[in-house]
Amino acid sequence: MDVKNAFLHGDFKETVYMHQPLGFRYPDHLNHVCLLKKSLYGLKQAPRAWYKRFADYVSTIGFSHSRSDHSLFIYHRGTSLAYIMLYVDDIILTTSSDKLCKSIMSLVNSEFDMKDLRPLSYFLGIVVTHHAGSLFLSQRKYAAEIIKRADMSSCKSSPTPVDTKPKLSANSSTSYEDPSHYRSLAGTFQYLTFTRPDITYVVQQVCLFMHDPRVEHMNALKRIIRYIQGTLNYGLHLYPLSTSTLFSYIDADWGGCRDTRWSTSGYCMFLGNNLVSWSAKRQSTLSRSSAEAEYRGVANVVSESCWLRNLLLEVHCPIQKATLVYCDNVSAIYLSGNPVQHQRIKHIEKDIHFVREKVARGQVRVCHVPFRYQIADIFIKGLPSVLFEYFWDSLSVRRTPAMTARVC
Repeated sequence: MDVKNAFLHGDFKETVYMHQPLGFRYPDHLNHVCLLKKSLYGLKQAPRAWYKRFADYVSTIGFSHSRSDHSLFIYHRGTSLAYIMLYVDDIILTTSSDKLCKSIMSLVNSEFDMKDLRPLSYFLGIVVTHHAGSLFLSQRKYAAEIIKRADMSSCKSSPTPVDTKPKLSANSSTSYEDPSHYRSLAGTFQYLTFTRPDITYVVQQVCLFMHDPRVEHMNALKRIIRYIQGTLNYGLHLYPLSTSTLFSYIDADWGGCRDTRWSTSGYCMFLGNNLVSWSAKRQSTLSRSSAEAEYRGVANVVSESCWLRNLLLEVHCPIQKATLVYCDNVSAIYLSGNPVQHQRIKHIEKDIHFVREKVARGQVRVCHVPFRYQIADIFIKGLPSVLFEYFWDSLSVRRTPAMTARVC
């Protein structure tokens, strides 16, 4: 659903004055100002005022506010379930029955002027395709616009988004002639990673050098564009769940940054067979060993899993089993279960105690995975095309269902 003139619905509690608008001046009091009772577009308070007005109303019809995600509202009465996801004036409503859906839509429409956009097919630039009970999320149009903006519509495709050479450096080659153009393209790719986790690592790399881009950085960015050109019809698949297990893969590239020697950690988290969370991020401190770098990554993914477990509990889909964290560093696995605090790891004591507490409570299990099955490798370094394609498919990044059917 879409709200018409959303920001005009907000009520003001603050005292805000404005000049009399042109065409509506009061002729006897031209020097007077207007006291606003409702919000207007262009005011800093308008988004917050609209959000509060909407949140207050849906609470009166039975929705509760999620503590894990402030844009989520949950309705639960017996076997009836409904969720509202709000982003500014765009709304997704999903319910356990058609009758409940029509009832909620009628109530919300009586309070706000709404436009019913029918079953979910497009939201914030993401195309949602329903296929045989599954969902396919794609940003093909958005990706094509990026390629057109870069003036590379006729470029040849690349099999991988990044090569296997060492990471980029801040002092390599000469400065790029148009830094603003580089920043614009690199920034647009960040949103594309919402449905293309396969480019998360290289996008993280090129975004590290926005302050002073070099020719080598621009060449890396162009390679992403060539890769996207050959995979425009790819997106993220989500399938119906038969099991509610939460598991993740975590890996770290120890001292991989050529300038600071900071490590890059990456993880991917699955709910059943569906990829629900992923990240590639340079760590903010220097790690003195590979075990330390890996353990910092384990702490990050355990923190993310705690948030996801709380969110699933709120939407009445609790996870009963422990979250499995797959790591290929044996030392990091031992640290998660060994109660002895060694002298050489006291500087990461908080991360250690945090993970050990979750392990002791039975909420997390840190397990070993052979490096050849370590899917998180795709988030920390460039891989050969054969290995990249194998991990790529494991992330459920595939062609659109219709194109897959034609190929078969």
